[in-house]
Amino acid sequence: MATTKTLGEVLRENGVTRRGFLKFCAATASLMALPPSLVPALAAALEKARRPSVIWLSFQECTGCTESLTRSHTPTLEGLILEHISLDYHHTLQAASGDAAEHAREDAMKENFGHYILVVDGSVPLANPGYSTIAGITNRVMLEEAVKGAAAVIAMGTCAAFGGLPAAAPNPTGAVSVGELVKGKPVINVSGCPPVPLVITGVLAQLLTFGTLPALDGYGRPLAFFGQSIHDRCYRRPFYDKGLFAESFDDEGARKGWCLYRLGCKGPMTYNACATMKWNQGTSWPVESGHPCLGCAEPHFWDAGGFYEALSVPTAAIARTATYAAVGGVALGAAMGILGRTTRQKATAQRQPVSVDELEQTP
Repeated sequence: MATTKTLGEVLRENGVTRRGFLKFCAATASLMALPPSLVPALAAALEKARRPSVIWLSFQECTGCTESLTRSHTPTLEGLILEHISLDYHHTLQAASGDAAEHAREDAMKENFGHYILVVDGSVPLANPGYSTIAGITNRVMLEEAVKGAAAVIAMGTCAAFGGLPAAAPNPTGAVSVGELVKGKPVINVSGCPPVPLVITGVLAQLLTFGTLPALDGYGRPLAFFGQSIHDRCYRRPFYDKGLFAESFDDEGARKGWCLYRLGCKGPMTYNACATMKWNQGTSWPVESGHPCLGCAEPHFWDAGGFYEALSVPTAAIARTATYAAVGGVALGAAMGILGRTTRQKATAQRQPVSVDELEQTP
């Protein structure tokens, strides 16, 4: 259950040295895109912070978000649970089951009313309450009960943030996102199918450190992790600018690592930290492995068209970009990139996805 001990006290009890603690603070600052000069202030805030109670509810989901969490390495899952948060309820990770598990949830909600963090993964079915129940309680009723005493709500994964796969046409369960039901409480959307592991733990660490909500984009996602598109961070971007595209998964372009845009890559319209934080302890990510981005961090990505269908790439735009590169038009190419980013940033601020045509036709 929740404890009144500070994080600093818990760390010392677990044998964590001051040096190790500062290394963790430096890693956390890097995750939050904070300058090194703020590491001492971050350390002071963390040391005095008290472990928050976290209640994690799982509704219409595949457990992929939890699987992603268990593969986080900075901080580790064990460190996150034992040293930084008090995970009082989680279907998959808790030892208790049956009545004992539900009593643990109820007790945590009562003892930490107004202060606990509520994490929800999975969408909520409205068409028929019987589609998804826990201990005889429908997802909607359990969500509404848990939200009452929550300090903040984190919609974990695209299903919770935007409806995800369950809400894809024809949406037989009447699935909706968490944000469509939660009113009067702050909701942080951590989208992705599943989210990047370090994004999950980074958001929790930020809430613990500052006790305030992170800056959010137009879709309610933390700007520190969703502030730039996959396209802007992708190491294949230079090939895109030169008009060099793979036409199939086994052609010469694919073998040379050319841009996967014509193979359906949704990187230009997708905002996430995959390209910088990667997966499996920073080993790789889909595009680096030769697979186009599916846009899984964006709303309605399941219904956005074929995953591998080539997106329209105007021939004139490719030829123009290649010509600029050939004649040394670096400044003009940079201006095109800035204008493209501006277009995408405006779309994000307005809660509207940028279209392929809008992106490609930027002068």
